[in-house]
Amino acid sequence: MSEGLPDLPSVFTPIIALREAGDALARAVEEAPRQGAGTLVWVRSWGRIEAAVVLEPEQALAAARPALLAALAAFADAAGALGPPEVPLTFDWPATIRVNGGVVGGARLVVPPGCAEDAVPDWLVVGIEVAFAAADQDPGRDPGRTTLFEEGYNDTTPAELTAAWARHLMATLADWQARGFRILAERYLARLDPAIGAGGRRGLDPATGALVLERDGRREHRGLAEAA
Repeated sequence: MSEGLPDLPSVFTPIIALREAGDALARAVEEAPRQGAGTLVWVRSWGRIEAAVVLEPEQALAAARPALLAALAAFADAAGALGPPEVPLTFDWPATIRVNGGVVGGARLVVPPGCAEDAVPDWLVVGIEVAFAAADQDPGRDPGRTTLFEEGYNDTTPAELTAAWARHLMATLADWQARGFRILAERYLARLDPAIGAGGRRGLDPATGALVLERDGRREHRGLAEAA
């Protein structure tokens, strides 16, 4: 059931397509124990990009949680390749996506129930959901939110962006594994709202992915687990 989705690497097996009312994240969580890593679930929709991928990390849960940040960086790369490059795309901590200042969606991470932070999870599911076009065709109805179509993403489709996100996600995870956590941190922090921690230093804890803010001799940690 992959009709409508551009070709993807063979690592994505199986690919499960849902109808408009489907919930990609919930279905991926359902499939994770029996289908395993590489399972991709996506929703056929003109109005939104919604997809989720099953991962099988080799590190403890605390160290694997930054897969959420990898999903965000991957979406930024996909959007940059297929949309207008001059339109700013930023993140609110930890997983909200803004385009041109308006919220368009975000990412989520689901872990196995009861998995301890120092245990290696059997699976993780990372998902993305982003508004592509307004169903009521009323741009500006909510000044705090927007859609990709309203912001100039007129030469692509949700299916193309879904496939691009999946490809960039695998590339981002591979870079993280091969080149270390710093490469992921740099790519995420480059998109993080500049107002967060303004006037101080910003970083990500490589052990947990927590946001570390330093200013005037004070240090603040904002954890990924607490934000989930």
